[in-house]
Amino acid sequence: MAEELVSVTIDGAPVSVPKGTTIIEAAKQAGILVPHYCYHPSLTSPAVCRMCLVEVEKAPKLMPACVTQVAEGQVVHVGSEKAKKAREGVLELLLINHPLDCPICDQAGECELQDYVFQEGRSGTRYAEYAKRYSPVEDFGPDILYVPNRCILCTRCVRFMEDVAEEPVLNVSERGDRAYIGISEDQRLDHAWAGNVVDLCPVGSLLSKDFLHKARAWELDKTASVCPGCTQGCNISIDTRDDVVVRLRPRPNLEVNRHFICDYGRMNYRWMNRGDRIEAPLVRDGGRHSATDWDTALDRLGQLVRGVSGPALVLASGRASTESLGLIRLMLGRLDVTGVIQVPLGDEAPLAGIPDLALRRERAPNLRGAELLGYRPDWSLVGRELSTAGLVIVLDPDLSDSDQAALAGAPGSLVVIGTVFPEALRNAELVLPMTNMAEENGTYVNRDGRIQRFNQAKSQPGMARPAWWIAGEVLAGPGPSPSAPSTAAEAFEMLGERWPAFAGLSHADLGYTGRILGQSADRASESQSADLGVM
Repeated sequence: MAEELVSVTIDGAPVSVPKGTTIIEAAKQAGILVPHYCYHPSLTSPAVCRMCLVEVEKAPKLMPACVTQVAEGQVVHVGSEKAKKAREGVLELLLINHPLDCPICDQAGECELQDYVFQEGRSGTRYAEYAKRYSPVEDFGPDILYVPNRCILCTRCVRFMEDVAEEPVLNVSERGDRAYIGISEDQRLDHAWAGNVVDLCPVGSLLSKDFLHKARAWELDKTASVCPGCTQGCNISIDTRDDVVVRLRPRPNLEVNRHFICDYGRMNYRWMNRGDRIEAPLVRDGGRHSATDWDTALDRLGQLVRGVSGPALVLASGRASTESLGLIRLMLGRLDVTGVIQVPLGDEAPLAGIPDLALRRERAPNLRGAELLGYRPDWSLVGRELSTAGLVIVLDPDLSDSDQAALAGAPGSLVVIGTVFPEALRNAELVLPMTNMAEENGTYVNRDGRIQRFNQAKSQPGMARPAWWIAGEVLAGPGPSPSAPSTAAEAFEMLGERWPAFAGLSHADLGYTGRILGQSADRASESQSADLGVM
């Protein structure tokens, strides 16, 4: 049944939206931003900040756009003199005691108070003769600091903890001009999703200790990516400064993670900046490894693949891309291949107020993609298959001491394709440097079967290359070949030739929010507010 549409006019722009839509959301569809502080699309709307007041024709007074629903034929003025005057008054009140902390505030450059004051605030203050109040910084939890001087009492943090996390440890204490955000006695802001209050804060009042004074907003390069922390596949932005990852932040995807990520995923980035990386291909020469060029290394890998007798064993990291996992299998196409995917396990931590959103027990972002490509999540197979494997390819898993010892004694030829060189694997015929997921383009398939793209956020160290490139060059044979994939998009298209789940798809089809594998084009274009089932 088709939704009933309502036609309204906002600042002269006609727009038709579903019945029940608020003015603030209708304005977005008309390309108009209504200034706001307390409103957030994933939280309840209390209409307390009064920043979103707009003029509605025939209404007796200005209306809050965050809670006022559109009506047929309604005419709304966001930029009228009355609405601008009201917003100017709100900003003046907020700035009476707000400190001039912009030069030292982590929020500077991303601050909604800065933006709106610059856009339509007063040119000066009428309270210059009054001293601003000062309150000391408070420690709210393991990663959260509260700076009450900067707080504008939008209450987003309180509503997130009450309505979404369902752990009401924050509150609005006192009344009137003395009000501040307080924390319940004998409690800490240590919830598994508590870091989202920093993202929700429109000013610099709630800060992350981890990111404190690391970088200014305008120094950061922001890249759309997918969280490598678990099988949920939350959409994130990787922020880098001078080719170093400094923070991960949630990126909206209403069908996967709405506007949130867990603290485990938020802090799971330091491995992206490791300094002990393999930077050149290494070939074993007697009892030592010597650095070489890619042509020599790829020729040697091709000889090993073509000359192996017996089955092959691939031990892969759960963070390996779909393209890399698939092309490794294609490279070994003539062999009997056992593929094993490493799946670290941890405690599951759901976000109570959002259905089907949780930090998942399986800490392997591409577990579903690996299974579709024939890999098995049974690490015990390693011990059983090593003794008969003629060729063992280690694709960047985190190896324990016992794993390394077993691989060091394996009778077959050993090839390491990884980011770091395990010290015990001195018997490896080849050690090839590969990029991590922050240094390449690729895809992950989450637990719901949604395939999503991640993009390169930083440059690769030295001569490191994606694993799909290495396998693609061997597949194409010695020397330059037009059949070798030169991009992740080309590598992805090769998967559809063997695995029907990926047939007919391209990177361009996935966009920035991904698609359910097997989903029709019509369903893929449906509203992002649809609920997904968990498999």
